[in-house]
Amino acid sequence: MSPSLFIAAVLAVAAPSLPNAPVPALDLNRYVGQWYEIAHLPMFFQRNCVDRTTATYTLQNNGRIRVHNACRAKDGSMMSVVGEARRVAGGSPAALQVRFAPDWLGWLPMVWADYWVVELDPDYRWAVVGGPSRKYLWILSREPTLDRALFEQIKTHAAQRGYPVANLVMTATVASSQSASARPLVSITNGSNSKPASGTKPR
Repeated sequence: MSPSLFIAAVLAVAAPSLPNAPVPALDLNRYVGQWYEIAHLPMFFQRNCVDRTTATYTLQNNGRIRVHNACRAKDGSMMSVVGEARRVAGGSPAALQVRFAPDWLGWLPMVWADYWVVELDPDYRWAVVGGPSRKYLWILSREPTLDRALFEQIKTHAAQRGYPVANLVMTATVASSQSASARPLVSITNGSNSKPASGTKPR
């Protein structure tokens, strides 16, 4: 095989097979509340977090969302930060922006970061958050842990969207269980529902 054909074949295999885009619908009333982080791609502002990472979203009267992030630091203390999220005017319902800068800097576009819900459980039991750059990714769950088989399927979908999942930092445990989180992956994606992977059995 010529070098050019080999490179083309590698690129074809490596190309994302799922679109990296927000899910078509997001009910904020169901999405708000507390989420537990299972894993994330390395981020500077999370460099001191080791576990017990949570994100709590509260819908405000102005339609925006109060964001309260917390985690246990390397020294054992709890760290937290409060920010705000908003929907993008004219954009997808699941295309949000978030900021942690002071309110008086909120008018600056540069203080807002994209927050895309790219995959979501129909019952809002877990969610995957990313963005157009694919430089960050969070896997969230309503429970402090997630079934390993389900986690692996979620991770596979993230890889198919082009996220570097080999770099994921684990901040919670994943293990086989008989809990509700162990049901096969059926999710809201971009335009259609994802079906259980081949070989999985409904529980």
